[in-house]
Amino acid sequence: MTLHQTIDQSAAIARQPVPRATRAQFMVDDDKAMLRAARDLTKGLGEAKPGIYWPDMLISAGVGYAGIAVAILSASVGVKVAAGLVAALALYRALMFIHELTHIHRDALPGFRTAWNLLVGIPMLTPSFMYEGVHVIHHKRTQYGTVEDPEYLPLALMKPWSLPLFVIVALLLPVALLVRFGVLYPLGLVIPPLRKFTWERFSSLSINPEFRRKAPEGDFVGRVRWQEAGASLWAVALIASAFVIGWKPLATALAILSLAAVLNQLRTLVAHLWENEGEPMTVTAQFLDSVNVPPPGVVAEIWAPVGLRYHALHHLMPSMPYHDLPEAHRRLARELGTGSTYEGANHPGLLVLVGRIARSTMGRKAA
Repeated sequence: MTLHQTIDQSAAIARQPVPRATRAQFMVDDDKAMLRAARDLTKGLGEAKPGIYWPDMLISAGVGYAGIAVAILSASVGVKVAAGLVAALALYRALMFIHELTHIHRDALPGFRTAWNLLVGIPMLTPSFMYEGVHVIHHKRTQYGTVEDPEYLPLALMKPWSLPLFVIVALLLPVALLVRFGVLYPLGLVIPPLRKFTWERFSSLSINPEFRRKAPEGDFVGRVRWQEAGASLWAVALIASAFVIGWKPLATALAILSLAAVLNQLRTLVAHLWENEGEPMTVTAQFLDSVNVPPPGVVAEIWAPVGLRYHALHHLMPSMPYHDLPEAHRRLARELGTGSTYEGANHPGLLVLVGRIARSTMGRKAA
């Protein structure tokens, strides 16, 4: 073999794509080197900064409610549509702080949890109790991806029609929440079996239809009571408003919230690869079944706000504040490099991920 042939062969080998790390490779053993790197390289990060959380949440909520007001009051269809779109995006971002509330230490941001519930959670009929105590199960080592996980469905292994149904059903979420808090909760106060049924089935932001929520305990009971009562009073007021000022303002607001719910459902659809059939997984396998959509793309910051574009990284470091995830990602990507296990969770964008899951469901149909 000549020198030129050797060089050409080496160049050809170098051009071959490095196989992407997969969940199946790490079902039994973790990539301990990656886990150590995640710990060591992110030292100095992890403190929730009030100067970021408060303005982000308040501005998002303010823009969202202003958009709803413009959409209701404007006589121009074009202005209504534009204002509604801005409102949906802003309120979607404000709502996503519920994810942060489940992970940050309750003493890290004094007053933030209460303020978020009063300004966002209760007005949008999604108080934080609907996620607190539920989402943590999704992060448990032995429960992620199993039938006990409230936030996991093997969507990639289901029938093709399950994907559009999964997204479209989100359109009904605002109406369902209005019924849950405005009708079922008040009735449950006088009908204990209905109260128990409502709590078990309709008191968590979960996608697993088999999940049944356990009764609250300890200090959590008090938080549930005031949040649930507040959401109920607001829901009753919204229903009553249709009889006082007409149904159009409420319908406009519900349409905007339906759009925000669909955006969140699309984000949920691509937050994981959904390829697990119920077996417990290592932390590395959970990471590789989850999705990062890192820069240079900027669109992901719209459909996966408040750090959710780094969802796989979040599964490595659940308590990392959203504002530190970009820097944590840069450090890990730079240190671990191309072909690493860490790179296996990085994906290019929403459409590519939807296409991957859709092809998987079509393959199941063919099989």
